[in-house]
Amino acid sequence: MNRFFKTLKRIMILLFTLIAILSVITFFYLRQPQFGALPKDARFELVKKSPNYKNGAFRNVVEKPTLSEGYTTLGELYRVIFKKYPNKEPIDSLPSVKTNLKAIPIDRNVIVWFGHSSFFMQLEGVKILVDPVFSGKASPLPWGVKAYKGSDIYTADDMPDIDYLLLSHDHYDHLDYETAKALQSKVKFVICGLGAGAHYEKWGYTPKQILEKDWGDKTEVKPNFNIYTEQTHHLSGRGLKTGQSLWVSFFIQSPTLNIYYSGDGGYSDRFKQVTEKYGQIDWAIMECGQYDIAWQSVHELPEEVALATTELKALNLLTVHHSKFTLANHSWDDPLKQISEFSKSKSFKLATPMIGETVRLNDSTQVFKQWWKNIK
Repeated sequence: MNRFFKTLKRIMILLFTLIAILSVITFFYLRQPQFGALPKDARFELVKKSPNYKNGAFRNVVEKPTLSEGYTTLGELYRVIFKKYPNKEPIDSLPSVKTNLKAIPIDRNVIVWFGHSSFFMQLEGVKILVDPVFSGKASPLPWGVKAYKGSDIYTADDMPDIDYLLLSHDHYDHLDYETAKALQSKVKFVICGLGAGAHYEKWGYTPKQILEKDWGDKTEVKPNFNIYTEQTHHLSGRGLKTGQSLWVSFFIQSPTLNIYYSGDGGYSDRFKQVTEKYGQIDWAIMECGQYDIAWQSVHELPEEVALATTELKALNLLTVHHSKFTLANHSWDDPLKQISEFSKSKSFKLATPMIGETVRLNDSTQVFKQWWKNIK
């Protein structure tokens, strides 16, 4: 019996030693710059004044569990580790176009999508860059999620000077440390949710560059040109503490075009509210990818994307959040296949550009190929 207790004691000592070592490693690893910073001092005071910050974290308008009924965290971990899903990544290199963004005539209204949720927009001469990720990865870990072959052809050097960089939220597939650092000298202003400015300031952006906003706030770009931050139903966080910066969508109101970018988030009645508040939407740029019925509350399914676009009364739909990173269990091309089907006979026109292809916002005759077909 004494031998048993001695052995048990050794095992317990070894176990606690391993836990202590892992805790120390985690502590120092999380201090690396790519994890950003939490809001503090004057920035944190602004966070606490927000009606959307409650009990120590930002909250969704209607709070509900992240996991759908019948799903558990352990069950999802089992699926990720032990289950195999076909065609999650393309074998072939994805087709793409390398557009010279610096040579686009100033009078052209265009969007150029870079894969996942990164895109460039020129609207009434204003240059806007959204959720840029050019490092080829969507994780702070060296072995983490990597971009598909052919999907990562743009760099920060390819960007022109940017009037407004828009950040929907601070997850790694939307806010990339290497990209943010490389863009700092090119960016005039960053518009982000409350609290998220702490990351940019830690990475060398000046306070004058950072415009932190709550839901319903407005940024005046020039006469009759405004950028509004609106709600979505999602999450935020880059380290162990979550919900310390606000996740947002954007409504861009120019003299000639109205554009809505959904950011990440599950389906809710907010789309009807956007239309009631702002009126006609010319282009809806909607998250459609990296979804699962298990976390449907925070990422829309394709049929919900089509429904939301209809509720927005948008004339055109451009889907993002696909074709670059695998962050869910569906096949890599499922978002494009599904939204193509669900868009049939709808009131909006679906645009399916290749990565880097110029979308002409004022050209209703532009035709796009189903470029994902026949790619292995």
